[in-house]
Amino acid sequence: MLELDRYDASEHQEDPSALEGDIPEDAGFTVKIQAPGTEPTDFHVSPLAMVHEIKQVLMDREETCHRTCFSLQLDGNTLDNFTHLRSISGLQEDSLLKIVEEPYTNREVRIHLRHIRDLLKSLDPTDAYNGLEGSSLCFLRFFTEQHIEGESSKLKKRGEEIKQFNYSPPEELKGRIKDFYKSHTVLAMSSWNPPPGNRKMHGDLVYLNVVTMEDKHYSVTASTRGFFLNQSTTYSFNPKPASPSVHSHSLVELLSQISSTFKKNFSALLKKRTSTHPFERISTPFQLFSWTAPALDHAMDCVRAEDASSSRLGYEEHVPGQIRDWNEELQSTRELPRKTLTDRLLRDRAIFKANSDFVTTATRGAMAVVDGNVMPINPGEDPRNQMFIWSSIFFSLGFDVREHYQKLGGEAAAHAASTIDLNGVSAYSVVDAEGLYMLGTVVVDYRGYRVTAQSIVPGILERGQEQSVVYGSIDFGKTVVSNEKFLKLMDKPSKQLRMQRHIVLNKDDTPVELASSVECKGIVGNDGRHYILDLLFTFPPDLNFLPVEGEELNPECQQLGFPRQHPHRLACLRQELIEAFVKHRHQLFMDSLSQGLKQEDNCIQAAVSPLVNSEAQNICNQAIDDVTPDPASQSISSKEILPQSFDIRFNPDIFSPGVHFPSESSKEIEEQKQLLKDAVAFLISNQIPAFIGSCLDHTTMPMDGFTLTEALHQHGINIRYLGTVLECIEKSSRMLALDHVYRIALSELITRCTKHLFKTYLLAVEPSALSASVSHFLNCLLSSSPDAPGTQQMDRLASRRRSRRRRSRGSVGGSLTAWASLTSCELWRMIQAEALEYYHYSMPCWSVDQAVDKCGLQRINLLREISIKTGIQILIKEYHFDAKHRPVFTEEDILNMFPVVKHINPRATDGLHLLHCGQIKVQQGSLKEGCELISQALGLFTNVYGALHRDVCTCLRLLGRIYYILGDYSEALSHQQRAVLISERVLGIDHPNTIQEYKHLGLYCFASGQAATALRLLYRARYLMLLVCGEDHPEMASLDSKIGLVLHGVFECDLALKFLESALALTSKYQGPNSLKVAQSHHLLAKVYESKGEFRSALKHEKERYMIYRSQVGDAHEKTCESSEYLKHLTNQAVILQRTMNIIYKNSAGGNIAPLKLTAPSRSWIVEQLNLVTGIKQLLCTN
Repeated sequence: MLELDRYDASEHQEDPSALEGDIPEDAGFTVKIQAPGTEPTDFHVSPLAMVHEIKQVLMDREETCHRTCFSLQLDGNTLDNFTHLRSISGLQEDSLLKIVEEPYTNREVRIHLRHIRDLLKSLDPTDAYNGLEGSSLCFLRFFTEQHIEGESSKLKKRGEEIKQFNYSPPEELKGRIKDFYKSHTVLAMSSWNPPPGNRKMHGDLVYLNVVTMEDKHYSVTASTRGFFLNQSTTYSFNPKPASPSVHSHSLVELLSQISSTFKKNFSALLKKRTSTHPFERISTPFQLFSWTAPALDHAMDCVRAEDASSSRLGYEEHVPGQIRDWNEELQSTRELPRKTLTDRLLRDRAIFKANSDFVTTATRGAMAVVDGNVMPINPGEDPRNQMFIWSSIFFSLGFDVREHYQKLGGEAAAHAASTIDLNGVSAYSVVDAEGLYMLGTVVVDYRGYRVTAQSIVPGILERGQEQSVVYGSIDFGKTVVSNEKFLKLMDKPSKQLRMQRHIVLNKDDTPVELASSVECKGIVGNDGRHYILDLLFTFPPDLNFLPVEGEELNPECQQLGFPRQHPHRLACLRQELIEAFVKHRHQLFMDSLSQGLKQEDNCIQAAVSPLVNSEAQNICNQAIDDVTPDPASQSISSKEILPQSFDIRFNPDIFSPGVHFPSESSKEIEEQKQLLKDAVAFLISNQIPAFIGSCLDHTTMPMDGFTLTEALHQHGINIRYLGTVLECIEKSSRMLALDHVYRIALSELITRCTKHLFKTYLLAVEPSALSASVSHFLNCLLSSSPDAPGTQQMDRLASRRRSRRRRSRGSVGGSLTAWASLTSCELWRMIQAEALEYYHYSMPCWSVDQAVDKCGLQRINLLREISIKTGIQILIKEYHFDAKHRPVFTEEDILNMFPVVKHINPRATDGLHLLHCGQIKVQQGSLKEGCELISQALGLFTNVYGALHRDVCTCLRLLGRIYYILGDYSEALSHQQRAVLISERVLGIDHPNTIQEYKHLGLYCFASGQAATALRLLYRARYLMLLVCGEDHPEMASLDSKIGLVLHGVFECDLALKFLESALALTSKYQGPNSLKVAQSHHLLAKVYESKGEFRSALKHEKERYMIYRSQVGDAHEKTCESSEYLKHLTNQAVILQRTMNIIYKNSAGGNIAPLKLTAPSRSWIVEQLNLVTGIKQLLCTN
């Protein structure tokens, strides 16, 4: 949450009330929309919306979706598409906007065809599986469809339904899509295109061929007036209108007139499409790629064919015939005004839209570069050194061009430099200093290549770098120049990024002042803007992985074997670590002021890492020097101290080779060196133990490699410390409780090492052998077969190479058949060597079988991780990993290779601030105030990002929980359902966040009385958890407890026991046998056994609960007394049962025997227990 921390420090955002007076008038109002031949309908609009956004919504509504070429008119005046509604005079509540059909142009016809194609394919998941057009998968409706309402009538059948549930993605999905896809009439561009001159004079634009479902063939003319049938055939050109004349402004209306089947099927498709949630249909701002896909049919698609043949890449529809000037677009959005909240919203929206468009285009361009479809600007050079310009974007490959990085690690440094530079661009973008500009930057990993895409500074290609750079150095510090304007512009970034202004010596020993590293270059473009680039050294170097001759690290680092060699010398500390270190030092500083200088040593000892558990401290001894305060400053208030007396900054050039400092700075340089040593010691002695401590108390609970990486980064720990983290876990006395973290971390290490090797492996593969080589690599990695037969696959490919086409970029790595000789043993030896070299960790497994049997890893989890990291898409089917005599994967199982894209993520700063304030209010117990603030944040996020964004998902989840706590279950359901949809669309159907969203929705469904739907959702979450992390995980204990409770609620006691017993075993393992959560699990089991009438087992579990409460909170605590009373109740019931049984055995009448009551628990009790399991209610809560 660094963005929140930085934003809190800004001068105009101290509390949410600062925003309230500036909230835009965005309440919205209602207008009437009238289409030709229809009655007016009400339409709610926002004053911040633009006219073209209203048109986009109309193109999505069922009654107007077939129209694209129209304008909106108010009182006879046509509205400009790019005008905000608030700027239109005369537009007010109940104003009538008329839809007026406009004449077509060639461009409008193609837009119309694309839109109709999108309508016909709106229920087809092909684009989502292929990663096209912002489509992504969404499965929620298949688990809630026809079950979200009216379940009360099905109470008697619940038991039967529960047993028949199938909670994996439904197989009938593909069949359903095919049924609707039958409405597709075959639509193709005619070979008679383009129209001859005489027909252009009659308004002809495009000719189409149509084959209807009735197998009738038609020729259609798209003209300026619309669409009509002509008399042409395949071999005869007769463009005159057919008789009888069939004409329509919309192609859909024309097809409906000539094909009754199309009309019927299209109507059904629209009804089905309308029944889906809008979030399922709109495009995501950033393309999501699925690592699995079914076998899909390849259908005819004229739009797709035209895109491929005409190379539309880089040409956007709203800028016809022109290439977008990406640099101008990206920089001009940052120049928009930002004084008022409305200004900032419009600015943030423009920045986000420009960036997402740039990322999309850069990704397409990078793929085209690797595929060999873009000519290099230096074709005579080695393929590794070639550079490209395409669509006003500059592309370079991640190789060490002209040995530029030779002293920093060669190829390894060149590969890492792109992402490190991107991190610097991201950091400067967040600071958002006015007048300082960064290049648009995207890093794309595709088919073994790393491609960096950057916007082009105006004029930089016409002059040499030596003439362009006015700030920084182009020769690693030998020649350094500075610039007063840049020093002024860098003032704000250097303060927020904690970079120290410093003096370096030029090659003639003249002093030069810098506010950044010497490698940071300042360029004034031909547009007059001041650009900074090459931000590799934005953050301080990581001395733990940068051995420097004559320098010794702090003792705690040396004890763990630091400094260690790293493949490159670009390793730097994370911004999160710098912030945590400064915050820690400030806390020590404040404590020393409050307690007095005499008690300084004791203060430091007590203040160090209160969250770190003792065992972690034994691993890493704390030894950090305090900052000595000025005695005169002891009377200064804490608010005055932080900005004035306490300002830690790092010199980014302190250990840079070739950089020299003046002799008078020697003392300051030594202090800076020690400060940097203290920072890396802080990472070892504080942050790594703090991370392990958070895993032990379950405040951090990673489920896969992505969430583990996120958690490490939040603690400021670079992923290169993964080996150190694993070693610390292995030394822990509570390693059993950290078993899940160990397995996930080991899996992450293995798959990252594999990714490094796979990159090199792919460079030696020609394009025609991609599927065979990838399947062979996966067999070597995951198959139990001794050696996967790669040479056999090569034999089958031999014939394909006979007619080799022009050379592609896929052949620069060496022998084209080298990949086939790779064996499983060799690959795992290489993984071990990579783990030792990169992570300094000796792996405990030497094969996939050992990884599974000895370390508890699962092949499916490894397959998912490596596929996501490398962009592999595999066929959905049952893979038999244990097969000994045949390969697990064949080349038919490898469907595609997608790019892995890294880019900056612009944020809506005002929305983040309101969200942060709302979360604080909720934590303080002010639920309604917090709800209002979070609702405002949701509105701001939606204005900036649109509906599909992770921040929107976060707001919806928080609002859903607040409404649930307040007892408004319908609102909770509504918000949480949208949160699930967004998470599936934006993060992925199997992302850990999506699993959590499913769990929350299941809880709210049960509380609303929809038990069957709740079970479907919880089982879906469990299915995904098995795929992501396996069954042995503390989150699975919580999930199994919820499933068991819901099953108990519908009196499925036997099934409930299985899940609750599994939850008990996992809870005991990860929480400890005497934890309160174990006591709760025993109680849930006791209640189920009571419902079954098995009182002996119920007594056994309740006694365990009683003993835990007694030992943990004492005899007098309410929970202990409650357990004691329940034990008496169970004993009494057991006695009644035994008496009843004795009487039955004696064949006597039992007139005075009390009846035995075996009933399902109340829904309110189940909900209360679900709240305890979820953490909404505390275990020791007295009410």
